[in-house]
Amino acid sequence: MKLRLARRAVGDAVVVAVEGELDLFTAPFLRDEIRDAIKLDGPRLVLDLADLSFMDSSGLSVLIEAWRLATAQSGGVRLAAPQTPVARILRTTGLDRRIKVYPDVADAVGEIWPP
Repeated sequence: MKLRLARRAVGDAVVVAVEGELDLFTAPFLRDEIRDAIKLDGPRLVLDLADLSFMDSSGLSVLIEAWRLATAQSGGVRLAAPQTPVARILRTTGLDRRIKVYPDVADAVGEIWPP
C-alpha cells in the first residue's frame, strides 16, 4: 500500500499520522480513518503530514471533507508539518487559509481550540 495511517489521542485532540502518497486510490482509506477518528475520538483533529510525500486533488477533497465534518460537530482540523510539495499545494489552492497549518504536531495540539 502507498499509504500508512496511525491514530493516537494527544490531549483533547486526535492525531492521525499520514505517511506515503495520498491520491485517488488511497484517499478513501484516509477518509474512512478520519470519519472513525471524529466519531470515536472527537472532532478535534490534527493531521500529521510530516511523512506525506505526495497529495493530489483527491487528497485535498478528503481534507475539505474532514474540515466540514469536524466543524459541524464544533471541532476543527489542523495540519501539521507538511513537506514542501504538499505545503505548496495547500498554498496554491488556498486551503491553508481555511485549515491552519502548524510546523509540528506539538504546536498544533498545544494551541487552544476555539470553543
